[in-house]
Amino acid sequence: MARVIFYEKPGCINNAKQKALLWSAGHEVLAHNLLKTPWTFASLRPFFGDLKIVDWFNKTAPLVKSGEVVPKNLDEKTALDLMMKYPLLIRRPLIQVEDVRQVGFNYDQIDAWIGLSAPKVLEDLENCPRTH
Repeated sequence: MARVIFYEKPGCINNAKQKALLWSAGHEVLAHNLLKTPWTFASLRPFFGDLKIVDWFNKTAPLVKSGEVVPKNLDEKTALDLMMKYPLLIRRPLIQVEDVRQVGFNYDQIDAWIGLSAPKVLEDLENCPRTH
């Protein structure tokens, strides 16, 4: 089983469910507070791979919801600068296993990557249930 470095927002309902799925599959989960991690360009950028910049963002972050930050209008440097200043903007979770990093919790991708033993979860584990 894998050692999963898991960057979360403590108290997030979905992050708790995501970690439970990883634990139930036998993975070791090392949880870190996403909001208190001292991010740099070099440490944050690899989690986003070749995703579009808009997919790097937490769509329910207050600055996004208010329209103060419009991810589709940002270049890479500006997006990362904003995320380092306001970590709530970062889509969660950030997951690392060995040298592979990714953002978000797509059940099928994670199952193919490291394996999940539980039946596929049909509920939305990406978006905060408190915003619906």
